[in-house]
Amino acid sequence: MSEAHSHSHLWPGVPLALGSAALFGATPPLSKLLLVSVDPFMLAGLLYLGAGLGLTLYRLLRGAAAAAGEAQLTTRDLPWLALAIGMGGVVGPVLLMFGLTLNTASSSALLLNLEGLATMAIAWLVYRENVDRRLLFGAFAILAGALLLSWQGEGVAFNLGALLVAGACLAWGLDNNFTRRISATDPVVIAMLKGLVAGVANIGLGFAAGASFPAMPTIAATAAVGFFGIGVSLVMFILALRHLGTARTGAYYSLAPFIGALLAILMLGEPVTLKLAIAGFLMGIGLWLHLSERHEHEHDHEALEHEHSHVHDDHHQHDHDGPVNEPHSHWHRHAPMRHRHPHYPDLHHRHGHG
Repeated sequence: MSEAHSHSHLWPGVPLALGSAALFGATPPLSKLLLVSVDPFMLAGLLYLGAGLGLTLYRLLRGAAAAAGEAQLTTRDLPWLALAIGMGGVVGPVLLMFGLTLNTASSSALLLNLEGLATMAIAWLVYRENVDRRLLFGAFAILAGALLLSWQGEGVAFNLGALLVAGACLAWGLDNNFTRRISATDPVVIAMLKGLVAGVANIGLGFAAGASFPAMPTIAATAAVGFFGIGVSLVMFILALRHLGTARTGAYYSLAPFIGALLAILMLGEPVTLKLAIAGFLMGIGLWLHLSERHEHEHDHEALEHEHSHVHDDHHQHDHDGPVNEPHSHWHRHAPMRHRHPHYPDLHHRHGHG
């Protein structure tokens, strides 16, 4: 049996969440370039389909040996997968598209930042995930920066369009929490299925709205953006959910608008404004509050049996009949134990707090 691995409690969850935010944040400025020749409905569909097809190809190329290191979806996971795909891939985009037709662009951009807040609120209030004051202050600082970044001076129009956009954010917040329920399984398969289903659905909406396919070079470019900005980003987001829980992953993910704004400056030549500087300062405070969080107390682990990708660390002390590769996945049992160390609400630390 391998020796236990010791590493920072920030690794690998925080880099995965920030990487996911960076890839997704790059998608809007790249999409803005593509919108010159692609209908918005068709663009959304091609982005998702590019993510799904790209991850399908990756899964085929990596072979059965690599896939063996991840737990696979089972029949009991399918309801959560269906809810995640339905909320995040169909309901959310549909509500957003209809909302954009009834609401101003600036107001809609402002409201879209509610996704991070919805994700954290659902994780905290519904699933009782531990959220302390430092995390809350950090999340609101990041959210304040994102809101300031989106503010165009017109405020929020409380009309049907605004309600539809807010509903889309709620759908994505539910999606993130549903995805957490199956985050122990292969993230490539989850993201692949989300991309394929959402891609087909959104392309269907595009055709219904009278759109048509763009030229093949544009399709290839859109698919590439979708593969990295949606597909790979979603895989990293799901992996981060394993290590950080939903609330913290959603909070880090809220940095995506700021990352996108920085890339827009570099790629599109947009000006550096005081608003951007203040937003960056607020988000920097939020990021520091999260990175400096140290949640540590003596806690009990009850007996638990489950399957997921793991290495033989402090929480996985079991024997095998022969040599194994790490990481690997199999059904295993955790004996009851009590100890103290820094931790997040990951797969093994979803305990209550007084």
